[in-house]
Amino acid sequence: MANAMPRTAADTTDTTLPQGRIRRENVERILKAAERVFAEAGCAGATMADIAERAGLPKANLHYYFGTKEDLYRAVLDNILQMWLAPIGSFTPDADPSAALTAYVTAKMEASRTRPHASKVFANEILHGGTQVERFLAEDLRSLVDAKAAVIDGWVAAGRMAPVDARQFLFMIWAVTQHYADFDVQIRRVLGRRSLTRQDFAAMTAEVLRMVLRAAGLPEPDLSETPTDSVPPIL
Repeated sequence: MANAMPRTAADTTDTTLPQGRIRRENVERILKAAERVFAEAGCAGATMADIAERAGLPKANLHYYFGTKEDLYRAVLDNILQMWLAPIGSFTPDADPSAALTAYVTAKMEASRTRPHASKVFANEILHGGTQVERFLAEDLRSLVDAKAAVIDGWVAAGRMAPVDARQFLFMIWAVTQHYADFDVQIRRVLGRRSLTRQDFAAMTAEVLRMVLRAAGLPEPDLSETPTDSVPPIL
Protein backbone atom coordinates (compact mmCIF):
# COMPACT_ATOMS: atom_id res chain seq x y z
CA MET A 1 0.00 0.00 0.00
CA ALA A 2 2.93 2.33 0.61
CA ASN A 3 3.41 2.91 -3.11
CA ALA A 4 -0.26 3.71 -3.62
CA MET A 5 -0.46 6.78 -1.40
CA PRO A 6 1.52 10.04 -1.43
CA ARG A 7 4.27 10.51 1.11
CA THR A 8 3.96 13.42 3.50
CA ALA A 9 6.54 15.58 5.21
CA ALA A 10 6.14 13.34 8.26
CA ASP A 11 7.44 10.30 6.39
CA THR A 12 10.96 11.61 5.94
CA THR A 13 11.78 12.96 9.39
CA ASP A 14 14.19 11.36 11.85
CA THR A 15 11.84 10.71 14.79
CA THR A 16 14.75 10.06 17.17
CA LEU A 17 15.43 13.82 17.30
CA PRO A 18 13.28 16.09 19.49
CA GLN A 19 11.87 17.93 16.48
CA GLY A 20 11.15 14.61 14.81
CA ARG A 21 9.31 13.32 17.87
CA ILE A 22 7.15 16.44 18.01
CA ARG A 23 6.35 16.06 14.33
CA ARG A 24 5.44 12.41 14.79
CA GLU A 25 3.23 13.20 17.77
CA ASN A 26 1.45 15.94 15.84
CA VAL A 27 0.95 13.69 12.82
CA GLU A 28 -0.43 10.94 15.05
CA ARG A 29 -2.88 13.38 16.65
CA ILE A 30 -3.99 14.63 13.25
CA LEU A 31 -4.47 11.15 11.80
CA LYS A 32 -6.39 9.98 14.86
CA ALA A 33 -8.67 13.01 14.73
CA ALA A 34 -9.10 12.75 10.97
CA GLU A 35 -9.99 9.07 11.19
CA ARG A 36 -12.89 9.91 13.48
CA VAL A 37 -14.09 12.98 11.57
CA PHE A 38 -13.95 11.17 8.21
CA ALA A 39 -15.86 8.25 9.75
CA GLU A 40 -18.58 10.56 11.02
CA ALA A 41 -18.85 13.01 8.10
CA GLY A 42 -17.23 11.31 5.13
CA CYS A 43 -14.51 12.93 3.07
CA ALA A 44 -16.94 15.33 1.40
CA GLY A 45 -18.53 16.47 4.64
CA ALA A 46 -15.37 16.75 6.73
CA THR A 47 -13.43 20.00 6.94
CA MET A 48 -9.87 20.72 7.95
CA ALA A 49 -11.27 23.05 10.62
CA ASP A 50 -13.29 20.18 12.13
CA ILE A 51 -10.24 17.92 12.14
CA ALA A 52 -8.00 20.61 13.60
CA GLU A 53 -10.51 21.23 16.40
CA ARG A 54 -10.72 17.50 17.16
CA ALA A 55 -6.92 17.24 17.15
CA GLY A 56 -6.48 20.34 19.31
CA LEU A 57 -4.06 21.86 16.81
CA PRO A 58 -4.10 24.97 14.59
CA LYS A 59 -5.52 24.32 11.14
CA ALA A 60 -2.22 25.56 9.70
CA ASN A 61 -0.52 22.50 11.20
CA LEU A 62 -2.74 20.20 9.19
CA HIS A 63 -1.88 21.97 5.95
CA TYR A 64 1.81 21.97 6.88
CA TYR A 65 1.94 18.20 7.37
CA PHE A 66 -0.56 17.07 4.73
CA GLY A 67 -1.19 19.91 2.30
CA THR A 68 -4.85 19.39 1.47
CA LYS A 69 -7.83 17.57 2.92
CA GLU A 70 -7.55 15.04 0.11
CA ASP A 71 -3.91 14.35 0.99
CA LEU A 72 -4.90 13.83 4.63
CA TYR A 73 -7.76 11.53 3.61
CA ARG A 74 -5.42 9.39 1.54
CA ALA A 75 -2.95 9.26 4.43
CA VAL A 76 -5.72 8.05 6.74
CA LEU A 77 -6.66 5.33 4.25
CA ASP A 78 -3.02 4.32 3.90
CA ASN A 79 -2.65 4.08 7.68
CA ILE A 80 -5.79 1.93 7.95
CA LEU A 81 -4.66 -0.46 5.25
CA GLN A 82 -1.22 -0.89 6.76
CA MET A 83 -2.87 -1.81 10.08
CA TRP A 84 -5.19 -4.31 8.42
CA LEU A 85 -2.66 -5.99 6.16
CA ALA A 86 0.13 -6.57 8.67
CA PRO A 87 -1.55 -9.50 10.53
CA ILE A 88 -2.02 -11.60 7.39
CA GLY A 89 1.74 -12.01 7.34
CA SER A 90 1.12 -14.98 9.64
CA PHE A 91 -0.13 -16.89 6.58
CA THR A 92 3.01 -18.72 5.43
CA PRO A 93 3.36 -22.21 3.94
CA ASP A 94 5.11 -23.57 7.05
CA ALA A 95 2.72 -21.97 9.56
CA ASP A 96 0.20 -24.00 11.52
CA PRO A 97 -3.18 -23.16 9.91
CA SER A 98 -5.02 -23.08 13.23
CA ALA A 99 -2.46 -20.76 14.83
CA ALA A 100 -2.29 -18.49 11.77
CA LEU A 101 -6.07 -18.18 11.48
CA THR A 102 -6.41 -17.61 15.21
CA ALA A 103 -3.82 -14.82 15.15
CA TYR A 104 -5.41 -13.21 12.09
CA VAL A 105 -9.01 -13.30 13.30
CA THR A 106 -7.98 -12.11 16.76
CA ALA A 107 -6.07 -9.16 15.27
CA LYS A 108 -8.98 -8.24 13.01
CA MET A 109 -11.45 -8.36 15.88
CA GLU A 110 -9.13 -6.29 18.06
CA ALA A 111 -8.94 -3.71 15.27
CA SER A 112 -12.74 -3.53 15.24
CA ARG A 113 -12.70 -3.00 19.01
CA THR A 114 -9.94 -0.39 19.23
CA ARG A 115 -10.17 1.30 15.81
CA PRO A 116 -13.86 1.15 14.80
CA HIS A 117 -13.70 4.47 12.99
CA ALA A 118 -10.94 3.12 10.75
CA SER A 119 -13.24 0.40 9.46
CA LYS A 120 -16.04 2.91 8.89
CA VAL A 121 -13.79 5.22 6.89
CA PHE A 122 -12.77 2.38 4.60
CA ALA A 123 -16.31 1.03 4.29
CA ASN A 124 -17.57 4.49 3.34
CA GLU A 125 -14.82 4.80 0.73
CA ILE A 126 -15.80 1.48 -0.84
CA LEU A 127 -19.51 2.33 -0.77
CA HIS A 128 -18.72 5.49 -2.72
CA GLY A 129 -16.84 3.65 -5.44
CA GLY A 130 -13.39 3.24 -3.91
CA THR A 131 -11.82 5.81 -6.23
CA GLN A 132 -9.06 6.71 -3.78
CA VAL A 133 -7.98 3.08 -3.37
CA GLU A 134 -8.84 1.75 -6.83
CA ARG A 135 -5.25 1.10 -7.84
CA PHE A 136 -4.49 -0.53 -4.50
CA LEU A 137 -7.52 -2.82 -4.75
CA ALA A 138 -6.78 -3.86 -8.32
CA GLU A 139 -3.03 -4.32 -7.91
CA ASP A 140 -1.62 -4.54 -4.37
CA LEU A 141 -4.59 -6.17 -2.65
CA ARG A 142 -5.26 -8.53 -5.54
CA SER A 143 -1.64 -9.69 -5.50
CA LEU A 144 -1.72 -10.13 -1.73
CA VAL A 145 -4.95 -12.12 -1.83
CA ASP A 146 -3.56 -14.29 -4.64
CA ALA A 147 -0.45 -15.01 -2.57
CA LYS A 148 -2.33 -15.81 0.65
CA ALA A 149 -4.95 -17.86 -1.23
CA ALA A 150 -2.07 -19.94 -2.59
CA VAL A 151 -0.90 -20.53 0.97
CA ILE A 152 -4.39 -21.66 2.01
CA ASP A 153 -4.61 -23.90 -1.07
CA GLY A 154 -1.28 -25.40 -0.03
CA TRP A 155 -2.59 -26.15 3.46
CA VAL A 156 -5.64 -27.82 1.90
CA ALA A 157 -3.56 -29.85 -0.56
CA ALA A 158 -1.37 -31.08 2.30
CA GLY A 159 -4.43 -32.19 4.25
CA ARG A 160 -3.78 -29.64 6.98
CA MET A 161 -7.25 -28.09 6.74
CA ALA A 162 -10.58 -28.79 5.05
CA PRO A 163 -11.15 -27.74 1.43
CA VAL A 164 -12.37 -24.16 1.06
CA ASP A 165 -12.50 -21.58 -1.70
CA ALA A 166 -9.55 -19.59 -0.37
CA ARG A 167 -10.61 -16.18 -1.66
CA GLN A 168 -14.19 -16.56 -0.46
CA PHE A 169 -12.82 -17.76 2.88
CA LEU A 170 -10.82 -14.54 3.25
CA PHE A 171 -13.79 -12.41 2.16
CA MET A 172 -15.89 -14.12 4.82
CA ILE A 173 -13.34 -13.39 7.54
CA TRP A 174 -13.20 -9.73 6.49
CA ALA A 175 -16.99 -9.43 6.44
CA VAL A 176 -17.51 -11.01 9.85
CA THR A 177 -14.71 -9.26 11.72
CA GLN A 178 -15.34 -5.79 10.27
CA HIS A 179 -19.07 -6.10 10.89
CA TYR A 180 -18.44 -5.47 14.59
CA ALA A 181 -17.03 -2.03 13.77
CA ASP A 182 -19.20 -1.02 10.81
CA PHE A 183 -22.49 -2.10 12.38
CA ASP A 184 -21.74 -1.57 16.06
CA VAL A 185 -24.92 0.49 16.52
CA GLN A 186 -27.03 -2.40 15.24
CA ILE A 187 -25.18 -4.93 17.39
CA ARG A 188 -25.53 -2.80 20.54
CA ARG A 189 -29.26 -2.28 19.96
CA VAL A 190 -29.90 -5.98 19.36
CA LEU A 191 -27.84 -7.02 22.39
CA GLY A 192 -29.27 -4.24 24.57
CA ARG A 193 -25.85 -2.74 25.27
CA ARG A 194 -24.96 0.92 25.68
CA SER A 195 -21.42 -0.01 24.62
CA LEU A 196 -19.47 -3.14 23.76
CA THR A 197 -16.95 -3.98 26.45
CA ARG A 198 -13.63 -5.78 26.22
CA GLN A 199 -15.41 -8.81 27.69
CA ASP A 200 -18.09 -8.59 24.97
CA PHE A 201 -15.39 -8.58 22.32
CA ALA A 202 -13.59 -11.50 23.95
CA ALA A 203 -16.79 -13.55 23.76
CA MET A 204 -17.53 -12.46 20.19
CA THR A 205 -13.96 -13.17 19.11
CA ALA A 206 -14.18 -16.67 20.56
CA GLU A 207 -17.40 -17.35 18.66
CA VAL A 208 -16.05 -15.96 15.38
CA LEU A 209 -12.94 -18.11 15.80
CA ARG A 210 -15.06 -21.21 16.41
CA MET A 211 -16.99 -20.58 13.19
CA VAL A 212 -13.88 -19.87 11.12
CA LEU A 213 -11.98 -22.89 12.42
CA ARG A 214 -14.99 -25.17 12.01
CA ALA A 215 -15.27 -24.06 8.38
CA ALA A 216 -11.61 -24.98 7.98
CA GLY A 217 -12.08 -28.34 9.71
CA LEU A 218 -9.70 -27.34 12.50
CA PRO A 219 -9.96 -27.82 16.28
CA GLU A 220 -11.00 -24.92 18.46
CA PRO A 221 -8.07 -22.97 19.89
CA ASP A 222 -7.03 -22.35 23.47
CA LEU A 223 -7.60 -18.59 23.80
CA SER A 224 -6.23 -18.30 27.32
CA GLU A 225 -2.85 -17.07 26.04
CA THR A 226 -4.00 -15.29 22.89
CA PRO A 227 -2.78 -11.66 22.91
CA THR A 228 -5.52 -9.03 22.56
CA ASP A 229 -3.39 -5.91 22.26
CA SER A 230 -1.60 -6.61 18.98
CA VAL A 231 -3.29 -3.85 16.97
CA PRO A 232 -1.00 -0.85 16.54
CA PRO A 233 -2.19 2.66 17.30
CA ILE A 234 -2.26 5.37 14.63
CA LEU A 235 1.18 5.26 12.99
